[in-house]
Amino acid sequence: MDNETAYNLALDYLYSFVDYSLKKSSELARADFNLERMRALMTRLGNPEQKYPILHVAGTKGKGSTCALMASALTAAGYKTGLYTSPHLQDYVERIQIDWQYISHAQLAKLVEQVKPHVAAVPKLTTFEITTAIGLLYFAQQKVEAAVIEVGLGGRLDATNVVMPRVSVITSLSYDHMAVLGNTLTLIAGEKAGIIKPGVPVISATQKEEARVVLERVAGERHCPLTLIGREVSFSAGEHSLDEQTLAICSKSKELSKGRTVEKSAESVILRLPLLGQHQLVNAATAYAALKASGLKISDEAIAKGFANVKWPCRFEIVRRTPPVILDSAHNGDSFEKLAQTLEDYFPNRGVILIFGSSEDKDIGGMLATLKGRVKLVLATKAVHPRAIEPEKIVETANRLGIRCEPAAPVATALKRALELAADSGEIILSAGSMFVTAEVKTAWEKINHIK
Repeated sequence: MDNETAYNLALDYLYSFVDYSLKKSSELARADFNLERMRALMTRLGNPEQKYPILHVAGTKGKGSTCALMASALTAAGYKTGLYTSPHLQDYVERIQIDWQYISHAQLAKLVEQVKPHVAAVPKLTTFEITTAIGLLYFAQQKVEAAVIEVGLGGRLDATNVVMPRVSVITSLSYDHMAVLGNTLTLIAGEKAGIIKPGVPVISATQKEEARVVLERVAGERHCPLTLIGREVSFSAGEHSLDEQTLAICSKSKELSKGRTVEKSAESVILRLPLLGQHQLVNAATAYAALKASGLKISDEAIAKGFANVKWPCRFEIVRRTPPVILDSAHNGDSFEKLAQTLEDYFPNRGVILIFGSSEDKDIGGMLATLKGRVKLVLATKAVHPRAIEPEKIVETANRLGIRCEPAAPVATALKRALELAADSGEIILSAGSMFVTAEVKTAWEKINHIK
């Protein structure tokens, strides 16, 4: 059997199990999330997650970027570094990589065959649980020296929460997946704080007070030192261009002097990021603090090199400058507010043609409202995904807000229409609303421009 056939059969096998990422919110609310299945599977596999240091990351937004920054820095420091993230954009193997190299199709197919008998012995496993186990096993087999693991959904009951990390990281918290995690920031923060392990350092991005109080309480109960960005670690923005931005980070350290704890001043470090937007500065400061708290030996020079070389597509990714084509993954109200700010910072007063699609459970009106006044036209489209909402419902919502909107499906048709309009108007083409939509825009863009 050739490798591609084996790979496609492996994907068929993985997708034959329950995949909650493809379920509607009503089904998610009834989901049987627990860690017993995952623990049983990892025991059968020899607990590979215990064979290397792990940095574990939860959050509503920014966790993927934060993971990518940490993994890039660890690679730059000379560590053989695993990175496990979800969902993927274009190819399933993007979820599992070492030093920016995706697991090969052949290797994934081989690992699927290896875990099959163990999966058969543990009832009711899900697609994500099996994939997580494969990623953790692959890292052990490849003898990684560190791994950065991103939570899939929530934290407390997420499949990745079988790990015992060197540091627990909580990125920006906001409203998302409320059917599963709860409809208040207190409840959401409680689920995310579920990754906090007794005695393990916790790094938190800047949080709204309601969420911060929960994180402080859980960290205190579990006797974990908590570092809060903006408090123990401060940062300031430097210059920014369409290529990069810079920031200065300053950590406040403490020492015992004459029987009392006093703060020491620390020299600031200047870092460059190819990831754009003020929210990425928070992610960078969070990643920096987490690396320093991990106990892994890593210099500021290695962190600077890793951050400058990070690759994380579809996060305000400018794939063309004239007229601009921007791919973004914003998919809730909070991330759309950050997207609106980034547009203002980099393209003030420029009109936008928005290619927009979304899952049916999202606050579509809230997202679109943040860009009202900037968006000249919304092209309502639909990704090939079972949770995708019909374009006509997006049009209805946009019309109620007084935003011009027309249906344009499938996604490739929406991109073609946007390119035609922008050729005359010079307006920005922006894809956002769903990672699945932006992934399809990226694929269509690469096909048009013959990018492999």
